[in-house]
Amino acid sequence: MMKRAEKEAIIAGLKKDIESARAVFLTNLIGVGANDAVAIRKGVREADGKVVVTRNTLFRKAAEGTTVEKLLTELKGPHALAFAFEDAAAVAKCLKEAAEDHDVIEFKGGFLNGEELTKAQVIELASLPSRDEMLGTLLATFNAPISALARVFFAIQEQKESGAESAPVEAAAEEAPAAEAAPAEAEAAPAAEEVKKEGEE
Repeated sequence: MMKRAEKEAIIAGLKKDIESARAVFLTNLIGVGANDAVAIRKGVREADGKVVVTRNTLFRKAAEGTTVEKLLTELKGPHALAFAFEDAAAVAKCLKEAAEDHDVIEFKGGFLNGEELTKAQVIELASLPSRDEMLGTLLATFNAPISALARVFFAIQEQKESGAESAPVEAAAEEAPAAEAAPAEAEAAPAAEEVKKEGEE
């Protein structure tokens, strides 16, 4: 039989998790094999979450005065609480994938950022990409134009090294003296005309 001090410790721990979690999901793990249950807990933990299985009376006590009190007031039968401290979709996805292999696991409701979720809404949340998946997609989107730009720079560098741009450079060098000579010729023309006039006079 559980001692009073043990019960109080469990209630205090649950209340702390409820208050600090971004999302709370009501589900069940009773009936899942020991090895599978460990794997499910590990998956949830890797998603920065936590799964707790205990008596319904302790769940109710811990929920008193919190946002999830309504969810845990009239519990009957085996239950478990899953907490998501950061990525709610990732934790929900872990449970959804586990439910595909274990009929006893199901969503019975939840809370996200203090707002109550129906069973259907929790399932919809579990279908969303996790934060890591979204970041991976976003990173791939960012890397695409960067990769294209890098290829352009690389092609330009190859052209420079192969001397493909030498012709335009040499042409510019040849045009420069010609451009400088043009003003000199323009200045010499009036002087020649003046000499010619003086000779005629």
